[in-house]
Amino acid sequence: MRIAFVAPLVTPIREPQAGGSQALLADLAAGLTDRGHAVDVYAATGSEIPGVKVIDTGVDSDRLGGSLYRANGSASLDNRPAEAAFAAVYAAIRTLPYDVVHNHAFDAPAVRLATSLGPPVIHTLHLPPDIAVGAAIAEVRHARPAPTVATVSAWQARAWGIPTILPNGVPTHRIPWSDQAGQGLVFAGRLSPEKGAAEAIDIARAAGVPLDLYGDPYDPEYAAAVADSSRGVSGVTVHSGVPREILWGVMARAAAVLYPAKWEEPFGLAAAEAQATGTPVIAFRRGALGEVVSDGETGFLVPPGDVKGAAQAVMRIGSIRRSACRRHAETDLSLDRSLDAHERLYEQVRRRAPASHA
Repeated sequence: MRIAFVAPLVTPIREPQAGGSQALLADLAAGLTDRGHAVDVYAATGSEIPGVKVIDTGVDSDRLGGSLYRANGSASLDNRPAEAAFAAVYAAIRTLPYDVVHNHAFDAPAVRLATSLGPPVIHTLHLPPDIAVGAAIAEVRHARPAPTVATVSAWQARAWGIPTILPNGVPTHRIPWSDQAGQGLVFAGRLSPEKGAAEAIDIARAAGVPLDLYGDPYDPEYAAAVADSSRGVSGVTVHSGVPREILWGVMARAAAVLYPAKWEEPFGLAAAEAQATGTPVIAFRRGALGEVVSDGETGFLVPPGDVKGAAQAVMRIGSIRRSACRRHAETDLSLDRSLDAHERLYEQVRRRAPASHA
């Protein structure tokens, strides 16, 4: 099958990845390629996925900085740069005979402009419900043929009112794990308010346990505030983002990974990766984290914002069997499970497509 992936253009797709959706896209493209599909990834300049054909769209991601998703809704209202970028991407896609076009970009223009394509189109929603994207989805449902819209978790499916789920997954076959109890705490994620880096520092301080925090600035003001708040806090070390192969090793050596999300998490890829390394997760019960973390078996879920409860959970982390974390990741959170779901949906949309595109 010949498949075109449309990546989020607000960042390059390369290590260290800017977020979970970028990491997932890279893993899906590599996995589908390994299964014999011809996958072209249309991405911003500077993107690189080993073993995958990446087509440079000529888009400078820095010029789309105003389109970066903000959980507080403060993104730019000027869609013209994004419209121009996705119009160029779809013009390039129209020159080649794809069986399926799969859009992973977050932007409303990416949804609206895809109606110009001939092959079946799938849009995966990687975010909580968003007014602008929701309006674009409602608009294109009247297109003929209408695109298929998918979510990444059962929570997200309920929140959007969209039943099709393409679950996220992590490449457990590539992730090393350890059944030996680790030391210290780890936080890994973009430095923006919804991911909870500041709360991770508060939890570590309350628990009296060292914390290594990994992430690159997504919201510069927030990142600066996190750096300031970590100064003078004994045992807290802030690191830049690192390639996932390195991060997985860091996670495998930790006692627990903190995931104190402040938004309704659509999935929680870092929590899945942590469990794949054998390391339990302590998280706020937000969004899909109740699906990703098995409370009491692969980690602990505490009420949103409950720093004290999360710190107390750190003290109980020794009751979690690391082998159970790894088994949960292999059984319920694997990339292979996600790839199977993608291939099934691709075959379904191809069968429904008009004869000229089947």
